[in-house]
Amino acid sequence: MHSTRRFHAKGAFQRLRRYFETRSLRYCAGLLAVLLGLVALAAPSPYCIETPGPTQDVLGKLTGRSGGEVIAVEGADTYTDEGELLLTTVNASGVPGYPVSNIVALIGWFDPDTVVMPNEAVVPIGQTAEEYAGESQQEMDQSQQEAVDAALAFLQDRGVDVSGVDVEMHVEGIGGPSAGMMYALGLIDKLTPESETGGRTIAGTGTIDAEGNVGAIGGVRLKMLGAKRDGATWFLAPEANAAEVAGNVPEGLRDVCVSTLSEAYDALTAIGQGRGGWPAAL
Repeated sequence: MHSTRRFHAKGAFQRLRRYFETRSLRYCAGLLAVLLGLVALAAPSPYCIETPGPTQDVLGKLTGRSGGEVIAVEGADTYTDEGELLLTTVNASGVPGYPVSNIVALIGWFDPDTVVMPNEAVVPIGQTAEEYAGESQQEMDQSQQEAVDAALAFLQDRGVDVSGVDVEMHVEGIGGPSAGMMYALGLIDKLTPESETGGRTIAGTGTIDAEGNVGAIGGVRLKMLGAKRDGATWFLAPEANAAEVAGNVPEGLRDVCVSTLSEAYDALTAIGQGRGGWPAAL
């Protein structure tokens, strides 16, 4: 059995040698270049690829196995809203734990809905997959806590009794701090009887701190594309991202830039109530 295998291998090698002996040097060099090119295209890329990611209605329930509420409240009455408040995300490939090949990066260069950039512009050099995941989760946890603090302070300032309110926020497969503003708006909506959305689908993004300041985020253009794809008609963005928002709003989507939770809430209720042309889009 072993001798037969050696015979077959020897015969195959001889046929391969005869094949190349009958070809020109230029042909062999060209074939080698093609093979090396294929190997290079299949190799891991030093670039990160970003595309519009999924959205999540913070007023609704998770679509995964848990099926729980995104914002779960105990110790207070909650109210439903027929509309949706969508947090928006960016899908990132090429970051630690999510490698991407050079061919995928090359294709991304020609896709207008894809952003390709060097890895070091997105994550620190040498960061491990575990470090990346841990940092993303830590940012999400902090964002959720600050959203709760900001929302409860906002309600308390308006005479709403929030003593004894316990809030938990759940999300699957999403990390980072950029959903803070939408979490805060979602919590306010659930704790007030008004239908702030007016039945509309409103998306947004922005960090938030405990004092209610809305901060800049990355990938706002891609997030607007994701919002439009998932049926949003309005988009709330940080004022700090206004220059990037201007000129990049997808057709059929209107936007408002805000710098505080109070401004975001005023914009949300104005949209929900359909007050004429306010708030004005960029």
